[in-house]
Amino acid sequence: MKILVQKFGGSSLTSEDCRIRAITHMKRALDEGYALVVVVSAMGRKGDPYATDTLLQLVRSNGNGLPKRETDLLLHTGEIISATVICSMLGAQGIPATILTGGQANIVTSEDFTSAQILTIDPARILQELSEGKVVIVPGFQGRTLDWEITTLGRGGSDTTATALGVALHAEMVDIFTDVNGIMTADPRIVEEAQPLTSVTYAEICNMAHLGAKVIHPRAVEIAMQANVPIRVRSTFSDDPGTLVTNLLEIRRMGYTVHDRLVMGIAHVPNITQIKVANKDGRYDTQLQVFKAMAKNNISVDFINVNPLGVAYTVHDEMAEKASHILHDMGYEPQLLPHCAKVSVIGAGMTGVPGVMAQIVEALTHEDIPILQSADSHTTIWVLVHEEDMVRAVRSLHHQFQLHNGHL
Repeated sequence: MKILVQKFGGSSLTSEDCRIRAITHMKRALDEGYALVVVVSAMGRKGDPYATDTLLQLVRSNGNGLPKRETDLLLHTGEIISATVICSMLGAQGIPATILTGGQANIVTSEDFTSAQILTIDPARILQELSEGKVVIVPGFQGRTLDWEITTLGRGGSDTTATALGVALHAEMVDIFTDVNGIMTADPRIVEEAQPLTSVTYAEICNMAHLGAKVIHPRAVEIAMQANVPIRVRSTFSDDPGTLVTNLLEIRRMGYTVHDRLVMGIAHVPNITQIKVANKDGRYDTQLQVFKAMAKNNISVDFINVNPLGVAYTVHDEMAEKASHILHDMGYEPQLLPHCAKVSVIGAGMTGVPGVMAQIVEALTHEDIPILQSADSHTTIWVLVHEEDMVRAVRSLHHQFQLHNGHL
């Protein structure tokens, strides 16, 4: 069988018109001879009746005492509602379809309720249903433990379901349908001149996703990368092929142009607090003590700089007060700078190329934007700026690297 996995996000299912567009993509895939697996998210976003965040808010406003196991019982229902609606719409058009929950699809996970990891997938039942000519609809974001307890996969779980099924089924492609027309060089809500990317590598989109781009979850990309299953990020509301995500060899094989680009995108993450901690007199174990304390208290740290005088790192704004109290209790006097943003310049082409940081400094200096902290890797340079400067920083860097010039 020639298998295709299609995943539709909540914004692609929120209204009848949206769902009709989704059904159109499914029918086209069937007409092209694919055996089709459809993965669906819960319909809509926060405030919509069946959205995951709406279900969570229901619990929070009624005591907020639900254990994690029982929370998963609630959360997995949103995707099941979406699956039944899509199944009904396909049936009304004479297209045979069946629903397999995450458990019925044999997606076996760890026992970490609300944030489970996929351990194995046995695709035998899905393959049997496909061989009978049915569209198989799998509610995303969910699985089961070895003891048949219902679990959910955490944020980005439906993307992860789709790519994991793509790998298990040896699918030709995984299509991720969303409300934007592929992956852009920057957030189009910030940069009007942001351009669509025709193709990107797994590594590039993982960096984009980890650093603030929300089109696809990085865990999903990493799963696809392990087995070289191509992904297309597409718009439900367009027939455009969107952005192909795979390795360079596959990009060439599929007839896409491989662009020799220094930078492929600018990402951003707001709502960050910078924390600086100076060494105590005569001691050089500050970094060890600080990071052990943050880990012990489940505070995620980022943007780490260690030097002989102390350490600097960032946390999300909502964790800053907790981190400050911990550090004071340890006898430190931390300096906190809230309301910062991390802006990232990303591109595999910058590896070993001199002058990229100089261009970043030039662009931000021209806009009188101070750089509060910086770091780099082979494919990414990060700068920390005041949050009030974030939009201007993203726009100036997008222009500096000429990402507004043409289809990339």
